[in-house]
Amino acid sequence: MTVLLTIIHFSVMAQDGLAGINEANQRVRSYFDAGTNLMYAIGAILGLIGAVKVYQKWNSGDQDTGKVAAAWFGSCVFLVVVATVIKSFFGV
Repeated sequence: MTVLLTIIHFSVMAQDGLAGINEANQRVRSYFDAGTNLMYAIGAILGLIGAVKVYQKWNSGDQDTGKVAAAWFGSCVFLVVVATVIKSFFGV
């Protein structure tokens, strides 16, 4: 009898744990859209800042303008790619 009650008790606890895991999963997935939109916005702001920096270097005649442009452009592309991969990987 005690074994049967113990099995029933752990079965009920496992179902509560599974419901908790499913609820946590749904809550985390609900933040993905907002997170990816935030990453896109950060990428856009960094792109504007980078464009201003590159323009300043270009006007002052610096030799490393191409390197700076590539670095800023690469960082913006990286943010967009990471946001897109995360969104597609988790299927949100």
